[in-house]
Amino acid sequence: MHITFCCADTRPEPWLEGLRNALPGATVSEWHPGDAQADHAVVWSPPQQFLDEQPGLRGLFNIGAGVDALLRLKLPPDTKVVRLDDAGMSVQMAEYVCHAVIRHFREFDGYEADMAEGRWSFRKPRSRAEFPVGVMGLGVLGERVARALRQFEFPVHGWSRSARVVEGVHGHVGVAEFDGFLNACRVLVNLLPLTPDTRDILNRHTLSRLQRGGYLINVARGAHLVDEDLLALLDSGHLAGATLDVFRTEPLPREHAFWGQPKIVLTPHTSARTLREESIAQIAGKIQAMERGEPIAGVVDPVRGY
Repeated sequence: MHITFCCADTRPEPWLEGLRNALPGATVSEWHPGDAQADHAVVWSPPQQFLDEQPGLRGLFNIGAGVDALLRLKLPPDTKVVRLDDAGMSVQMAEYVCHAVIRHFREFDGYEADMAEGRWSFRKPRSRAEFPVGVMGLGVLGERVARALRQFEFPVHGWSRSARVVEGVHGHVGVAEFDGFLNACRVLVNLLPLTPDTRDILNRHTLSRLQRGGYLINVARGAHLVDEDLLALLDSGHLAGATLDVFRTEPLPREHAFWGQPKIVLTPHTSARTLREESIAQIAGKIQAMERGEPIAGVVDPVRGY
C-alpha cells in the first residue's frame, strides 16, 4: 500500500514519520510531480496537477474539517474524499466561541479599555435570557459548540439543513425556518460548510434579522460574510460587534477596513487548529478500515459540499 502526502504550507517530515509509524508496512512518501500512482493521499490544498496525476486514488484524506477548497478542483471520479471528524478540533472551537460570547456578554472589552486608561469602572450585569445564541451548522463542531454554550446557561438555538436533535438546544430546520432562527438570536455563530448555497449567507438581509445590538462570530469561512454589509450594520448600531477568525483573503490585507473597526475582534484563523497526532491516528484508522472493506465516517458528498 502506498500513501502519498501533499499538503501546502505544512512541514512534511513529522507527518511522514507519524504515518509510517501508524501504518507499518505501508510506503509513505511526499508527493513530487511524476511520482507513481498511490493508493491513498493525505492532502491540504493540493494543486490540480496532483489530482490529474493520481487518478486511481481510493481515498483522499483532507487534514482539516473544511473541504471547500478541495471540492473546487476536478477530482478523480472514483476517489472517496474524507474529512476529519474531530481530531481535537471541536474542543478548541468550543473554547474559542465560548470565550468570544462571554467576552462580549460580560463586557470584558470595556473593562480592558477602562483599566488601560486607569479607570475603575462598573457595568450592570446583563441577563443571559436577553442573549440567546444561535449556532448555524450542527455538525461535529457545531454540536460541540452548542453543548458548551448550554453549560453557561445561555439560551441556544441551532439551525441546520436537515433535522438535528441536540439536548437543550432549540432546533430550526431548513430554509423555511431560517428567518425565524435569526429573529430568535442576539448572538450568531457561523459554523456552516462553505457551499454555493451558503456563500455570502452573512449579508445585510440576514444579519439585520438578528435582535438589535446583535453580535456575529464567524469561525467557518470568510466567503460566508459580505464584509461591506457587516461594516454598514456596525456603523448603524444594529450590530454591537463581531469576532472574526476567517476572511476572504488570508492573511487579511493591511488595507482592509476590518483592521480599523474597533467593534471587531480579529484572530488569524486559529479557532481550531489541526492537531497532528490525533489527525494521523484518525486517518490511519480510516485507511485500514477502507483496506478491509469497511465503511468509514467523514466521507464527503461532493454534491452537498460536506
